Amino acid sequence: MEKRDLLYSGKAKSVYTTDDADLMILEFRDDTSAFDGKKIEQLARKGMVNNKFNAFVMTKLAEAGIPTHFQALLSDTESLVKRLDMIPLECVVRNVAAGSLVRRLGVEEGIDLNPPTFELFLKNDALGDPMVNEYHARSFGWAEEAHLDQMKALTFQVNTVLKQLFADGGMLLVDYKLEFGLFQGEVVLGDEFSPDGCRLWDAQTREKLDKDRFRQGLGNVIESYEEVGRRIGVTF
Repeated sequence: MEKRDLLYSGKAKSVYTTDDADLMILEFRDDTSAFDGKKIEQLARKGMVNNKFNAFVMTKLAEAGIPTHFQALLSDTESLVKRLDMIPLECVVRNVAAGSLVRRLGVEEGIDLNPPTFELFLKNDALGDPMVNEYHARSFGWAEEAHLDQMKALTFQVNTVLKQLFADGGMLLVDYKLEFGLFQGEVVLGDEFSPDGCRLWDAQTREKLDKDRFRQGLGNVIESYEEVGRRIGVTF
């Protein structure tokens, strides 16, 4: 598959067109950022680790019947994906209280949430990705009601699959975000699933193994990502 023009360059990934209008190349870079780009560093091996981690998880989800944009690994840092018409919303599921939920509601970090919570955030860096609801999404035309229903259902299906996958590796899937788009009218999981976009704790010690290590200056960021991957069966 021939890489052509740069279509988009985000905080940690670049997207290129190909000779097939329905397919793109997703390049994972070593760039790492937090706090809406206020903290930025280059972490060696990050692009490779997240690319292979994402490919593994997307394959597991596809095997469980969840439609994803992932098609194939092309190299250590590149994947072939379907070209989606992205919906400008992030779907967030929380199984354990952490992060912004703790700050917003003043609850204790680490409380199990039963049932898990579901939240929507508008993808808008300038506004700090504000929390919105389904009425906002419909009123402002960000997503149709049927698509919102599918996004929510798929997000919880992902939760069922991945909670067990990480539990088998001795970890808690604390929370995560997903992004969706449309491919030929179908709602499809896009973007990525890696420790950059979720929280993962060791089930026994509750040691943080995800991007919070970068946000909080805990060190060993990529080593922790690799440890998470090894526990669930990723080969780097």
